[in-house]
Amino acid sequence: MINLSANKLSSREQYKLLSGSIIPRPIAWITTQSTAGIINLAPFSFTTGISNQLPLLSVSILRDGGQPKDTAANLLARHEAVVHMVSVDLTKAMNQTAARLTPDQSELNLIDLPLVASTEIQVPGLQAARIRFETQLYQYVPIRDRAGVIITDLFILEIRQFHFADTVLDLPSLHVNPAALAPVARLAGPNYAELGQTFMLRRPK
Repeated sequence: MINLSANKLSSREQYKLLSGSIIPRPIAWITTQSTAGIINLAPFSFTTGISNQLPLLSVSILRDGGQPKDTAANLLARHEAVVHMVSVDLTKAMNQTAARLTPDQSELNLIDLPLVASTEIQVPGLQAARIRFETQLYQYVPIRDRAGVIITDLFILEIRQFHFADTVLDLPSLHVNPAALAPVARLAGPNYAELGQTFMLRRPK
């Protein structure tokens, strides 16, 4: 084994090892709205579900130059977001929205995908997404470095409305068909992965 002490690595080196090891990661493609009404759309891959008692998911948004990114600022201001799961056919559009824009610019201008009104929140979603969740902010956790400076904005979001394409969800069983969803996962750097082969393994009682 190769042994590396975290305290002897730079932050960049630590992040490189972390993002290359925790794979594959689902991509949360998130719409939020600024107080000025600008719709922001951006992808984040430090995300997961966190509870079996409440419909909660977490999204970690790394700060840029010490400042919260637009998605984080909008969530803190308006407490609402639509989280979309990224399918293979949306990968290129998703990547386009990772561009750095000023807060008064919308990533929607970079892609040709229509919005759809949400049912319970003000923020709209992407019509093309096969799965989207209308969410409200449940808990905010500022992640600080050892000097007390916020380096990451961690959001726990509560899903208020689930939206599924009828090709993805079998309603009687509530079974989500992963092949029909065709999800894309993030690896390290500019690399991504498709679902690939799956298998079943039942837990022991």
